[in-house]
Amino acid sequence: MRRNPHAIFATITASTLLLGGFATATAQAAPAKAQSLYAPSALVLTVARGEDPMTATVERAVTLACAPSAEGTHPDPAAACKELAAVQGKFAELAAGPSNRTCTRQWDPVVVTAHGVWQGKPVQFSTTYGNSCEMAGSMNDNAVFAF
Repeated sequence: MRRNPHAIFATITASTLLLGGFATATAQAAPAKAQSLYAPSALVLTVARGEDPMTATVERAVTLACAPSAEGTHPDPAAACKELAAVQGKFAELAAGPSNRTCTRQWDPVVVTAHGVWQGKPVQFSTTYGNSCEMAGSMNDNAVFAF
């Protein structure tokens, strides 16, 4: 039996093109990854002892994700996310308003911080209070830093 090198080459080329075409068609037919309808909102919240957020000793820390649903290690993520949504993620506005709490003037500084992303935008917030009573009074006992 005599082999025709041109016929063999043509068969191999046709097979390669045919299989390559199936691979390309299969790759193009794969569905695109679903894009989230929600901008990410994921935060790490801390309460620390000390004056400076960079050197304070962290006593408590939680995670909080608000989109697409409220979750994380925060004890009440739904309430915390609702409060943050009400102030559009502006942590400084959580402390807006007068406090009815009477606190001692004892100097035992507490630093609260928030780092992460709120509705797709980077967040870096920290503020220092004279003591934990001042912190609770200033935050009006909100859920965000109640952990």
